[in-house]
Amino acid sequence: MTKQAKATLPKFKNEAAESAFWEAKGRDSTEYLDWSKAQRTVLPNLKPSTRTISLRLPQHLLDALKAAANSRDVPYQSLIKVWLQEKLHTR
Repeated sequence: MTKQAKATLPKFKNEAAESAFWEAKGRDSTEYLDWSKAQRTVLPNLKPSTRTISLRLPQHLLDALKAAANSRDVPYQSLIKVWLQEKLHTR
């Protein structure tokens, strides 16, 4: 079901005026959207968000990971991410 826009979006003098407009009580952006004109967009340069974790590894395992990464000329943390991703997709 598509929803037709009910109102025309006003022209704003500056960002502060636009901000005040959208912050007005009861303001709903859906009044200004016409979903029949919506198009899918691909944003190829977006990077997935990441989260920092702490992972405790035995020293010999960390040394082996660093050696493997060094032989491939990549950072060891990047190699860990690649290997984890590969392992998850082979299930």
